[in-house]
Amino acid sequence: YGIKPSTGSVGDSYDNALTETVNGLYKAELIYSQTWRSCTKVEWATLNWVHWWNNERLHQALDYTTPEEAITSYNQHRTAELTPI
Repeated sequence: YGIKPSTGSVGDSYDNALTETVNGLYKAELIYSQTWRSCTKVEWATLNWVHWWNNERLHQALDYTTPEEAITSYNQHRTAELTPI
């Protein structure tokens, strides 16, 4: 397939660990959770799962808020800090 393995550089181990973790969750939560009748259904389900993962999933590191809520809160606080009195 022409895919070459990555060679060692700073951060590769950590990057690979994150990738493997997300990939494992994707497989456990979506792929292995049901029988798929077509590749198209897998593709659409994957699209929805990635959207959920990136936008709707509650993050422990964000005090159990979604990324969208965290960004909105950050922007509101930042605007308040920058607004002249």
